[in-house]
Amino acid sequence: MPVPLRSVAVPPASLDRFETVLGQRAAREMFAAMRAGREVLGDRVVWSFNSTERGGGVAEMLRSLLAYARGTGIDARWMVLEGTPELFAVTKRIHNRLHGSRGDSGGLGDAERAVYEEALHEAGREAAALVSPGDIVLLHDPQTAGLAPALAGSGAHVGWRSHIGMDLQNDIGHEAVRFLLPYLGDAEAYIFSRRVYAWPELDAARVHVIPPSIDAFSPKNEPLDRATVHAILHAAGLADGTASGVARFTREDGSPGRVDRRAEVHQDSVLSFRTPLVVQVSRWDRLKDHVGVLRGFAEHVAPHTPAHLMLAGPAAGSVTDDPESGDVLGEILEAWHDLPAAVRRQVHVACLPMDDTDENGAVVNALQRHARVVVQKSLAEGFGLTVAEAMWKGRPVIGSRVGGIQDQIVDGVTGFLLRDPGDLADFGRHLRMLLQDPKLATRMGRAGKRRVARSFLGPRHLIQYLRLFERLVEREATPAPPSPAPVR
Repeated sequence: MPVPLRSVAVPPASLDRFETVLGQRAAREMFAAMRAGREVLGDRVVWSFNSTERGGGVAEMLRSLLAYARGTGIDARWMVLEGTPELFAVTKRIHNRLHGSRGDSGGLGDAERAVYEEALHEAGREAAALVSPGDIVLLHDPQTAGLAPALAGSGAHVGWRSHIGMDLQNDIGHEAVRFLLPYLGDAEAYIFSRRVYAWPELDAARVHVIPPSIDAFSPKNEPLDRATVHAILHAAGLADGTASGVARFTREDGSPGRVDRRAEVHQDSVLSFRTPLVVQVSRWDRLKDHVGVLRGFAEHVAPHTPAHLMLAGPAAGSVTDDPESGDVLGEILEAWHDLPAAVRRQVHVACLPMDDTDENGAVVNALQRHARVVVQKSLAEGFGLTVAEAMWKGRPVIGSRVGGIQDQIVDGVTGFLLRDPGDLADFGRHLRMLLQDPKLATRMGRAGKRRVARSFLGPRHLIQYLRLFERLVEREATPAPPSPAPVR
């Protein structure tokens, strides 16, 4: 069954707004880099292919970066693979293994390769017909890696962007690497979030490191005053009490929006605005360790503080390329039901509507701004942009010393890094410390916001991509060396 490609409309956004965030000198450097990149690209199209337009950090980053690229005059376009459940079952298996996790323990053999190639064959033909020689193509994650041969054959410059990886390579990860390598031999660039994620089997000369970023002006990150935060949480059904503000936010296109949809919340008590709140926002994925967060809070925090915990994620079934999310949510709710009644009243599990991604972002924004502490206790993580999002809002973050989380949190300065994500007592100790010492929490939150402004905003990210594109275009005048034979 053919997998259709669907175009996602992205309205342009101006980078002028970053002058107030970056300062004049950094803003001048940003505009100069944009002009240079635009001149090199000329009338080339920059294509991005991924497997979903909503749910998860990749889709959010694409929406933001492509909007700013278009705002500078670059013809940037976004195509989404609408895959089959069978395809996404295979790619979720690859995803888990690239994180070093066995996942569902299923195979990655000839049968899975046949599913993968059959699903992507027609999409590859369609994609190759869209692009022109000299265009730039970015393929994101395992779902789109199989398109690389067809697109390279059309004369485009193809780069594969992996948003996932593991700190230490293991045999489980190598299964996924061996599966994907045959499709990536003709890619001119391999882009990873961290240097240690790059596979040793790849040509090192083609490896590039570009950490991800957040958009400071998106509905998820725009400034919100306290009254608006309360109004949004009240409108979404996440908190009770009098809300004097209006549940409004600014959409990506600059138009006004309002939160109307209510979350599905599993709880035995309604959160009060006066109650200290701990929040983790993430997809329903076992590697995010929601159950570990829940148990660590229940055993080591709830008996000692009046704080509440909210685990928030997308509405079940709303992220099409993540077939395990429903099962994971069920496991979380089972663990919640097993808590003692008194502790269960301090824990909330919220499924946030995804019908309107801007509205969803506004609710996440309000949750993170209302939280005293934000946590991201992942067992494995590609990068974990919820950390940068929370730091941008001036919140201290407790995260695991895994993946890109350790590149964002400065331990003891902007939050705390857990050496062992499975040590629930250590997690609870650090969480109690921040809940019981507001001055420490405030100091860490301010330091975190400064760090994000320096290192994790969109202009830095976009400039790195433009410099990579310049290198790819410059190679047109130089005959390319033959591609090395892929290792299988």
